[in-house]
Amino acid sequence: MRIIGGEFKGRKFFPPAKNWPTRPTTDFAKEGLFNVINNSFYFDEIKVLDLFGGTGNHSYEFISRGCEDVTYVDKFGGCIAFVKKTSEILKIEDKINIVRADVFKFIQRATEQYDYIFAGPPYPLPTLPTIPDKIFENDLLKKDGWFVMEHNPNHDFKDHPRFDNMRTYGKTYFSIFK
Repeated sequence: MRIIGGEFKGRKFFPPAKNWPTRPTTDFAKEGLFNVINNSFYFDEIKVLDLFGGTGNHSYEFISRGCEDVTYVDKFGGCIAFVKKTSEILKIEDKINIVRADVFKFIQRATEQYDYIFAGPPYPLPTLPTIPDKIFENDLLKKDGWFVMEHNPNHDFKDHPRFDNMRTYGKTYFSIFK
């Protein structure tokens, strides 16, 4: 895993692989997505929510590019410990709010709104198709904000009323909702 842009560009991190319940976004897919995002947001002005945060890959990328308000959510203790350690190494503890929680419970309880929400759920998660509805039902996205969900070709959100477009990078799909 490497950071592809901004202050920490080129930094590599090596999450433990043994029993690791994550599927980090490939550098190729992440670079493509950030090329799209880069043209739509001023990173230093947005509030970001990283759901199913795993290794913290997306959180670090946003902070590296100037974002100062990132909330990272994951329920796996190993991921939480890794992200805490990495945030200490990068000295970004004041820019990332690390929350250990079930994502669906976090969504229900959340009281804040975000400019950009990213969800990278496990592809076989049975409730994956419900995530966009949960985000919008709980009013987590600010006006003109984006919700981006990573998924594989087995999922299709083109008929969702808030679906805007989709980007594909190999077998990695990003559905963008507005």
